[in-house]
Amino acid sequence: MASHEDTIFALATAPGRAGVAVLRVSGPQSGAIAERLAGRLPKPRSAVLRKFSDSSNIVIDQGLLIWFPAPNSFTGEPVVEFHLHGGRAVVERMLAALSLFPGARAAQAGEFTRRAFENGKLDLTAVEGLADLVAAETEAQRRQALRQMEGRLGAVYEGWRARLLQALAHLEAEIDFSDEELPEGLSESVFISLMELLGEIRAHLADGQRGEILRRGFRIAILGAPNVGKSSLLNMLAQREAAIVTPQAGTTRDVIEINLDLGGYLVSVSDTAGLRDADDAIEAEGIRRAKITAQAADLKLLVFDAGAWPELDAQTLEWRDPAALCVLNKIDLLPKTLDILDSYIPVSVKTGEGADRVLQRIQEAVVERLGGSETPGLTRERHRRELGLCVENLDSALNQKQKPAELIAEDVRLAMRALGRITGRADVEDMLDVLFGEFCIGK
Repeated sequence: MASHEDTIFALATAPGRAGVAVLRVSGPQSGAIAERLAGRLPKPRSAVLRKFSDSSNIVIDQGLLIWFPAPNSFTGEPVVEFHLHGGRAVVERMLAALSLFPGARAAQAGEFTRRAFENGKLDLTAVEGLADLVAAETEAQRRQALRQMEGRLGAVYEGWRARLLQALAHLEAEIDFSDEELPEGLSESVFISLMELLGEIRAHLADGQRGEILRRGFRIAILGAPNVGKSSLLNMLAQREAAIVTPQAGTTRDVIEINLDLGGYLVSVSDTAGLRDADDAIEAEGIRRAKITAQAADLKLLVFDAGAWPELDAQTLEWRDPAALCVLNKIDLLPKTLDILDSYIPVSVKTGEGADRVLQRIQEAVVERLGGSETPGLTRERHRRELGLCVENLDSALNQKQKPAELIAEDVRLAMRALGRITGRADVEDMLDVLFGEFCIGK
């Protein structure tokens, strides 16, 4: 059974052979453990070279020791770090030595971060930002995660929560001291404040899911009839043979996905089965999956055969919308004098002509959707759900002025509680195990 009285330890760097491995220890016995393994404690936050010896005074390794007294540590508890040589035998011997101390045990997944949260070092949005920073694959993901880990998103929600708390205090003053003199227009000023806050939250929600898309990746679906060059286009974008290409129609039976880093943004591109009326059960299932992928995509790449120009595939045209780019492939088969409308991107996946144009147009679409804002955006469905509840309760408070003040105050209290759940100030125990379970051991 996990206990906060335990001292926990774990490898904080990736397992396997490396130049350096870092072992982190947190909890009440951290200082005593460091003294036993490495001699007297160094000055706080100073790295010193020490020999690390086990209980039999056999030297395990020589490395750096760093001491972080509470509360000035990542977890808010006493923390010590052993910087070792990264050989497997060295790490395993040190872990074995740590496990012999009474009250010390191996950390569970996310336990260091959970202690940081429970000791007030991080709120839940910062915890999520830290998880996203560890998982970040692109520059844009790194920037967003770092802003969130630094507390910018949490500061927005805590600012809104503080305003609700002030409004609630004014409402309760009118309820509790209705027979005493209070400032004139107190209720009206509260309603004006709540209306302003409601507008800010609605604007925050109407962000086109920018933060969520940036976090999980911008999804692109390639659609088109069989043999128009969808798989070849995917291979051209990936610059490798990611999909099988044959002259036979219906080769692609399932969704094939690749990830790209375009201008610092994670872009996921999916090749799909050719759109047509299929009798084959497997191909029909592939087409069904293609349509599901298209519906979930942030952008559709519609691929047409230039050899049929100006006649274009009707089933593919049905998917054309503002969130679509039309690609006219096989332009090497067309006369050079033929005019092509600007709404179509001419390309030849066979010769590579037009590849830069396709990438440029995709990148422009991604930047238009996700870029251009330093304002912290909500990054998880959990945030959106709680903000939606906050809006519902504020709507209830503002749209029924004639109802008793006690009920209006309760609406405001519920709205405030919803904001508190985002940062971890209220009713979050049921989701903590899931959230911290996403972390690796040692974080």
